Amino acid sequence: MNMLDYAQNLPQWLVALLTEKFFNACIIHEDAKKNEKNVFCLDCCEGICPHCLSPHRSHRLLQIRRYVYHDVIRLGDANKLLDCAFVQSYTTNSAKVVFLNQRPQTRASRGSGNCCIICDRGLQDPFLFCSVSCKVQHILKTEGKLTKYIYRCEYMTLPEPGLDDGQMTPDTILEPIGSVRTESGSSGAAEEVGCRTVGCTATTEIVRKKRSTLSAFRSVFRPGCGPGSGISVSMMNRRKGTPQRSPLY
Repeated sequence: MNMLDYAQNLPQWLVALLTEKFFNACIIHEDAKKNEKNVFCLDCCEGICPHCLSPHRSHRLLQIRRYVYHDVIRLGDANKLLDCAFVQSYTTNSAKVVFLNQRPQTRASRGSGNCCIICDRGLQDPFLFCSVSCKVQHILKTEGKLTKYIYRCEYMTLPEPGLDDGQMTPDTILEPIGSVRTESGSSGAAEEVGCRTVGCTATTEIVRKKRSTLSAFRSVFRPGCGPGSGISVSMMNRRKGTPQRSPLY
């Protein structure tokens, strides 16, 4: 289902937000540097670039960010606009974000664990939607309208000290298990539970491998145990001394 199929049941700004092609070059400032459209004007219902900001300064502005080649917005901003309960959020660069649209999957889901109700993308418990778009589609399919899920937001501005480029590095962890956003945007008590990381960093893996390797050597070369008994670990780390040369005759 395309979001345009639901256009008549959605606020105009939400249709524009979920269908706009962000991070394309602005046609008005085609020759300027940093002309990617990474701001959305909620009053004009259009994506704009940093060079377009001047006439929109008094409008409600939402910064769009890019993570793993897809558009995301800060969870704090999203919660001012609509109910994002049960939408999987991520913490990246110290900011909690949610995806605007579902991401294409290169292979089918394994069918185990928790999955998005709409697109079957794997999720962490207890989340039900991988993106804002998937939640919107589900509500429209089951209830027919979004009225009680849309919030009245009178003021929305860009973050201080200024607009960044919107590019986010993949330093990502999932939200805490059991953390569910309420309609007011606050987190439940389950947020106190520790969060799981998506994966260990390469540095952590290297450190772990080094430690496990060192432990193995210590057990093999421990004095009085196994082959090479009586050889201490210190001998492994002994540096070569000054080479001894044969005397000249």
